[in-house]
Amino acid sequence: MGAPGRCRISGLLHNRRTKPGGWVEQIMIWEYEVSMRSDVDAVVLVGGRGTRLRPLTLSAAKPMLPTAGVPFLEHLLSRIRAAGIGHVVLGTSYRAETFTDYFGDGAAFGVDIDYVVEDTPLGTGGAIRNVADKLRADTAIVFNGDILSGLDLSEVLDSHQEWSADVTLHLVKVPDARAFGSVPTGPDGRVQAFLEKTETPPTDQINAGCYVFRRSVLESIPAGRVVSVERETFPGLLASGARVFGHVDSSYWLDLGTPAAFVRGSADLVTGIAPTGALPGPAGSAIILPGAHVAPDSAVIGGSTLGRDVRVAGAAVVDGSVVFDGADIGVGVRITRSAVGASARIGAGTVVCDAVIGDNADVGADNELTSGVRVWPDVHIPPGSVRFSADS
Repeated sequence: MGAPGRCRISGLLHNRRTKPGGWVEQIMIWEYEVSMRSDVDAVVLVGGRGTRLRPLTLSAAKPMLPTAGVPFLEHLLSRIRAAGIGHVVLGTSYRAETFTDYFGDGAAFGVDIDYVVEDTPLGTGGAIRNVADKLRADTAIVFNGDILSGLDLSEVLDSHQEWSADVTLHLVKVPDARAFGSVPTGPDGRVQAFLEKTETPPTDQINAGCYVFRRSVLESIPAGRVVSVERETFPGLLASGARVFGHVDSSYWLDLGTPAAFVRGSADLVTGIAPTGALPGPAGSAIILPGAHVAPDSAVIGGSTLGRDVRVAGAAVVDGSVVFDGADIGVGVRITRSAVGASARIGAGTVVCDAVIGDNADVGADNELTSGVRVWPDVHIPPGSVRFSADS
């Protein structure tokens, strides 16, 4: 233990994975000192099916997708831990067992994790209410489990306390708010309205998917039914005169709900543009996990990640992409801003750009897979079958 109010924590993270012939176990040792606080719980909503990210999420829940070398949720937990929040409640549903199998009780990650499984979809508000019985503190900070953010968590918690707020929303300024609902605030920071998407938004502030709740307000959300926090809970609180405030900033923010955003977010984590305490190596042009092999005349750049046992043959380029464990990248392949699933094979000379290749897919030589193409798991594409150009 360090000074009063501070805690030095160390531990071992055991990462076990199967290989032909048995198990391989990797051990990561970590140690850090942080001021721990018991007045706030963290709630992370990770129950969604991630349909916009298919086929990647056919085999994994969205927050468990390898992102800059580790499951995305591990990056978020590192930020929660760095803010001194020790108790985390995960609201799970789809592939719930994958969270417990990987994170366990949270001790290896410096937090104490409780799990609540949502048997039927309850909406955002219903999912938040569903975890109420696991809360310990009078304040809960709630995260959507697919948002990558640079928000200073201590600052938003301080704002919530200073305002004596019932709910504080993180609002982020974006260059173009037309694709989002906008949330105007007054000079005192109080939220004035929750507005739907419009071609003429009155503000550049949008709901960033992170909320601080007074526990009693969270418990007032109706239990056991579908509730939209955006369309029912927050407007209802405004109508009742509750103290709803917006913590506005221009920090890094990205919704990882689409393949393009997922790939970009992973690259931003690798290069250090997006904050994290969970990179499995130093920030830079690439993360290459143990067992991966890259030919000397090939390049892995732009914040790319190569998973374990990936093979990149000669004269290939992997740029700003995520290649999952065990994939095989052939001679002269070009992969740009794309995701390649586990144990997929990309044949010589193929171009993959702004595309998703599913697990175990076999893409033959000399194909062009571009412009948002998604190849489902286990699909075989013969050599030279898909072209976006007239080149032979």
